[in-house]
Amino acid sequence: MHPNLVQELAALTRMTVGQLRLKFAALFGEETRSGNKAWLVKRVAWRLQARAEGDLSERARQRAEELARDADLRLTPPRTAKHASPGTREKTHSLRLRADTRIPPPGTILKRFYKGKTLQVQVLEHGFACAGEVYPTLSAVAKAVTGSHCNGYLFFRLPSKEVES
Repeated sequence: MHPNLVQELAALTRMTVGQLRLKFAALFGEETRSGNKAWLVKRVAWRLQARAEGDLSERARQRAEELARDADLRLTPPRTAKHASPGTREKTHSLRLRADTRIPPPGTILKRFYKGKTLQVQVLEHGFACAGEVYPTLSAVAKAVTGSHCNGYLFFRLPSKEVES
């Protein structure tokens, strides 16, 4: 390995992320969105070594192209630039989560006999009421009653997801 290359590779770890991004752009001819210093150091070091010692063989390139053709490389579209024109605004869509079908409708009273006592839990719109307290989940109710973590659906013997059709 060339002594100049050894020094250049050692200097990569002392560079800031901004400096590494500039070096990446100079070596690869395109900018990167990555801010991961370890990844940038590895990629820049690889490119420097490939230029100094020689790149991939033709056979390796052909195999890489075959693999790339068979792979789904990108599953999500690239993010838009942060410096979009001031007159344009992106629409945001909110994700609506479907309520768990195992939970009965609000107003329902769940009963469970536990250690000689009958527990009554009222299903609320956003939570569960038990013994004058409101809990966010059935598991929180079960933990308050038992003193240890347990699955609220199992504790109150509600049907499992596998049973649903």
